[in-house]
Amino acid sequence: MEPINRRRLNELLVREREQYRRANARSLSIHESSRHLLAQVPMTWMSKWAGGFPVAFDQAHGALITDVDGHELVDFALGDTGAMAGHSPEPLARALEERVGRRGGVTTMLPNEDAEWVALELARRFGVSRWSFTLSATDANRWLLRLVRMVTGRPKVLVFSYSYHGTVDETFVVLDENGGAVPRPGNVGAAVDPSSTTRVVEFNDLAALESELRHGDVAAVLTEPALTNIGIVLPEPGFLEGARRLCDETGTLLIVDETHTFSAGPGGATRRWGLRPDAVTIGKSLGGGVPCGAYGLSQELADRVLGSLDQGADIVDVGGVGGTLAGNAMSLAAMRAVLGEVLTDQAFAEMEVLATSFAQGVRDSIEGHDLAWSVSQLGARCEYRFMAPAPRSGGESARSTDAELEDLLHLYCVNRGVLITPFHNMALMCPATTQAHVALHQRVFDAALDELVG
Repeated sequence: MEPINRRRLNELLVREREQYRRANARSLSIHESSRHLLAQVPMTWMSKWAGGFPVAFDQAHGALITDVDGHELVDFALGDTGAMAGHSPEPLARALEERVGRRGGVTTMLPNEDAEWVALELARRFGVSRWSFTLSATDANRWLLRLVRMVTGRPKVLVFSYSYHGTVDETFVVLDENGGAVPRPGNVGAAVDPSSTTRVVEFNDLAALESELRHGDVAAVLTEPALTNIGIVLPEPGFLEGARRLCDETGTLLIVDETHTFSAGPGGATRRWGLRPDAVTIGKSLGGGVPCGAYGLSQELADRVLGSLDQGADIVDVGGVGGTLAGNAMSLAAMRAVLGEVLTDQAFAEMEVLATSFAQGVRDSIEGHDLAWSVSQLGARCEYRFMAPAPRSGGESARSTDAELEDLLHLYCVNRGVLITPFHNMALMCPATTQAHVALHQRVFDAALDELVG
């Protein structure tokens, strides 16, 4: 297997950047005139798009985006999972018009019947029975970590290196080249060194997990069932079962974050792989893009939390387990519509068929061009990494990153009508994705590799 010709890569990257700039004049104008926006974008993540500025969009429906320059893009990024239901599906639009328009009331700090419906549906899908709502998965994780510290009396949490749990301070910890816990490079303004609050080991390393849990000071292991934001890193056989066993042996709680792994199926990886978490967190995609999140507790953990109220715990006010807009009527209406009518069991089955086709096409192209790359799939989601075999830990996956190569492939795609997530080569299917969309990506991907490696 020959390495990538860096000179050829840089030549193509210059060409694609120039083409992108010429083709997106209105997007560039919007970016350059956005002088009152920090980093000239509404949210700093948007600066990550390749090309020096992001495409600005005009409309988005189903699996398609129309940008302000009139280009139609097949969207496999889907808001980095937030739009996994597709853009503005009809049941969501109908539910929001009903809630905000005819019936009125976006937020009242009062419950309605949608809350119990959504909680019951999440309990059916994920197998934990008591739910509370947030505005993001970050909020769900942050608040749940406070609850598990309260009930266990233990100060620390454990995460896996390069796992993704939103912007929770304690989770930005990785292993350095010597195996020591250090803040993740680039971490911004942490109140305390997160390595003082958090133990960290590599994913798929049961021996290291056991060693860290034997200290007896970890309240909970917070994990994705598969790593996702560093490229998909799948669990090896027995790893998740071993993590459950070690948690049981050490009195440690197990929290499963399904925010990205919801792609595995209607009940995420929890249901697909028969996991037994003490709690589940999820966000982004539940409301079809309407801000929402949730955390679910097993009955046993819920009883421990509520029992702590007798000891003076305050989960209403100073405990911070809530927010004025959490559980608002609009978010709940959105979640009910999406879970009830869009991201159904049947929809997931169809999305996975398309993802399998996408992944196999990319895999065939990689093999046909004799590249040392790999493809991993998690239900409706698939990603490729610039190493083979596929990475088995976050550290391995991080070391396979090639920013210039990622930029080239993203720009090559977007210049030809295809959008993928730029920083970890993610493609996600939604209920509106079609085989024609997958075939378009395949043609573009093949053309890119033909030019890059011949």
